[in-house]
Amino acid sequence: MKKVILGMAAMAFLFASCEQDPKDSLIEEQQAQVDMSDFYLYTDGTDKRSENASEKCYSMKNLNRLLNENKGLHNKMYKIEKNTRSILAKSNNGKGGKPGSGGGGTEPPATDNLGVVNIPVVVHVVYNNSQENISDQQINSQIAVLNDDFRASNNDVNGIPSEFANDVADSEISFTLASVQRHSSSTQQWGTNDAVKAQYPPVSPSTTLNIWVANIGGGILGYAQFPGGPASTDGVVISPQYFGTTGYVSAPFDKGRTATHEVGHYLNLRHIWGDGRCKQDDFVADTPDSDGPNYGCPSYPTVNCRSTDMTMNYMDYTNDACMYMFSEGQKARMRTIFMDGGPRTGFVN
Repeated sequence: MKKVILGMAAMAFLFASCEQDPKDSLIEEQQAQVDMSDFYLYTDGTDKRSENASEKCYSMKNLNRLLNENKGLHNKMYKIEKNTRSILAKSNNGKGGKPGSGGGGTEPPATDNLGVVNIPVVVHVVYNNSQENISDQQINSQIAVLNDDFRASNNDVNGIPSEFANDVADSEISFTLASVQRHSSSTQQWGTNDAVKAQYPPVSPSTTLNIWVANIGGGILGYAQFPGGPASTDGVVISPQYFGTTGYVSAPFDKGRTATHEVGHYLNLRHIWGDGRCKQDDFVADTPDSDGPNYGCPSYPTVNCRSTDMTMNYMDYTNDACMYMFSEGQKARMRTIFMDGGPRTGFVN
């Protein structure tokens, strides 16, 4: 009798396997065999066009430091990337990816059923003088810019050339100011080693975006922590003169795009040129290859690596007035971090 029961169970399993949708089997296989051959984290900061130019964003160098200080961070971020690629492969039945890449290029999923993801923001104003103690009006102007830029409702979005017009994305991510915390300090420059975060710890980092507005020094506009880093330092740091659009702001970085750029990193976007040369990817399929950052307001078209640079992308280094889009591929990449297995599911759960 036992043998009969076992035989019937085996037949039932075989029947169920035969009845399984072949597409489901394909998805499972894709998830198990995600190509990670092009994945990288460390960068050397010797991009061709940045050797003799200022470093606007210190996020990648900050990541290098965190990797050196935190055993296991590389493996954690590897798993985050693999989960991102698995989600996108499942959504697109394996389609997408740049030619010659290890599969890191990401195409928009059909739908993720998340709706508009709202991110509460706590702003820590850390000031040494009255100028750095920025006004509520300046803070509100920055929140407005984040909402416009991430929802593609910014006034300058119509400046995108026709070549990239179909790539413009409403990321369906919004921001709400939760609170402002003000701290008077004798420190004049905080640097990039997260000292300001240690002095004034983040509030509920799993469910809140913390932004420290504090003078970094050294000509650095801002830096962010990628998903997967320590909770105690999670968030974004921006110098006060590059935050918002009114009050204590400094041209040509006076339109709030430093925060847009750094929050892009916080949501797992790389620089548009991949922090390398033409063969190093930013893991997004619809952003053209490039050999380094662009500065100022480049003329269109700016051609590198046999393709036109998307100089107006928020993840380049151009002036605030000359960046005004995220791509559909970047939208897809950002939104995976809110999905099952993602590092920022606290914002939707």
